[in-house]
Amino acid sequence: MSLSVLPNGDVLYNTSEAIGGFQFDVDGATVNSGSGGDMANYGLFGSASGSTFLAFSLSGGTIPAGCGTLVNLDLSGDATGLYNIVVSDATGSQLYFEYYEGEIPGCTDTDACNYNADAT
Repeated sequence: MSLSVLPNGDVLYNTSEAIGGFQFDVDGATVNSGSGGDMANYGLFGSASGSTFLAFSLSGGTIPAGCGTLVNLDLSGDATGLYNIVVSDATGSQLYFEYYEGEIPGCTDTDACNYNADAT
């Protein structure tokens, strides 16, 4: 199960378990607020502080298993990753999630015009 973030602040998820709440820190940006996505569609409430974003349900709502946009973050700066990821199920038990970086464009050949040592 994984989370990823786009530079514009859209946080994407892929899970085989229902999500009851989540928290993470955004690398490279300050989180001003978060709204929309399946967080809002399924009644979770979100809160931002510095680089941290936290979401939970006051009524026991969960985001069902599947994939999509978890939340749309309003950021100061460009998001480059997520860390300190904590995701829980409806009963508050932690679910194992990891950050999915996806493809990193470029070439690992040091002589290439699009050289990037981290390219995949």
